[in-house]
Amino acid sequence: MKTPEPQMHSDLDRLGDEIAELSAHLEAATARLLDRIREFDARGGWNNGFRSCAAWLSWRVGLDPGAARERVRVARALGTLPRLAAALARGEISYAKVRAITRVATADTEERLLAVARAGTAEHVAHIVRGWRYVDRQAEAREAKRRYVLRGLQVYPADDGTVVVRGQLTAEAGALLLRALDAAREKLYPRPHSAQSALATVQNVSAETPTFPQQRADALVSLAETALRHGLDPGAPGERYQVVVHIDAPVLADGDQPGQSVLEDGARVSAETSQRLACDASRVVVREDADGRLVEIGARTRTIPPALRRALHHRDQGCRFPGCGVRIAEGHHIEHWARGGPTTLSNLALLCRRHHRAVHEEGYQIERNKHGGLTFRRPNGWAIPDVPAAPAVPADPLNALRDTNGADAVNVNSHTLTPEWRGERLDVGYAIDVLHPRATAARPGECPPTDECPPTDEEHPSPDGDLAS
Repeated sequence: MKTPEPQMHSDLDRLGDEIAELSAHLEAATARLLDRIREFDARGGWNNGFRSCAAWLSWRVGLDPGAARERVRVARALGTLPRLAAALARGEISYAKVRAITRVATADTEERLLAVARAGTAEHVAHIVRGWRYVDRQAEAREAKRRYVLRGLQVYPADDGTVVVRGQLTAEAGALLLRALDAAREKLYPRPHSAQSALATVQNVSAETPTFPQQRADALVSLAETALRHGLDPGAPGERYQVVVHIDAPVLADGDQPGQSVLEDGARVSAETSQRLACDASRVVVREDADGRLVEIGARTRTIPPALRRALHHRDQGCRFPGCGVRIAEGHHIEHWARGGPTTLSNLALLCRRHHRAVHEEGYQIERNKHGGLTFRRPNGWAIPDVPAAPAVPADPLNALRDTNGADAVNVNSHTLTPEWRGERLDVGYAIDVLHPRATAARPGECPPTDECPPTDEEHPSPDGDLAS
């Protein structure tokens, strides 16, 4: 029998109201989730072998890595946007709107953007945010261009025969120059290594001791001499980035043994660091007699031969640490070769640099289990599962969610999430002019961010000024 029309509408309306109310409950619960994520991130709860809070979320909760990064980003942003966070916690605006607004909102603009979220749909908010970002990018581009145009270097002789150097660099170029000057100055004027030598240096200061500006001047000359001496050629890439470590064989096998473990420049590194570097590197065996005289130097060989390395990468396809999977990884000897471990496929595993360091220097352990797989353990001995156990879910999650929200004084209904929009057309250009504090600085004659000026690419607007959709 056909259901009467009014009854059918009543049932559908009731179903729609239930969907709307449940959605509002979910948004309020999402606010609590983001609060927990922000606290967990700030307190470093993820720092138990994982690279970041997003990596931990991806492993523990099963989120896509991109979605996990967004959750962390939004959670951090809401920590500085209390009005937006409160509206989400009351179920008044959706996570989709919050996610978009947190890309541009500041403490000064939060209130007006929240009004946009309450008044418009998620699509309206997305259009406003794209227009907002467009104005921001235009302003940033103009400022970056201004700084770039102002760059310059003047070098001219003074009347007394000295040379005057005066200039202005971009921020990144200036940072590079300062790093180079500091490195050259430290080489020319090394700091005392102890309090006693520092005291002696202070007591012996004379009028001939170079001042800090004089030291920087000498450092600049040293940079010029070095550049000319090397013909402005930094060398072959393989040698340019090479790190040389000198370590005694007993120390490499057992970090508790006495002996050296130092970098080429003499800086000491821990035995565990040397063991990590030696896992997958070139090695040269040098033999000395009891008096330290050189007896023999062996040929340089790879710890892991190329053919074995190809097989290792084919098998592991990236870092084996649970929840990681970074494709750029280093070979790790489960039982180190210096302690007799064989360089065989069964004794090797790929680890990214972060987790290779965790295994060697932070107390994490890795072992082959009886099934031939790998078991990773935290420093306290607890095993890290590849896939964590799923949490318990109540038999009626909807009522549990309602009870939790009610306990937090969150009262929602089927109209809580409904925006104030009544179907009028959105004029994005006008909205940005009204809302954005920099909108009046836009170039005259550029295409306004409206439907008549279709967007092309959100991150890279076209030269005509079009916005991304």
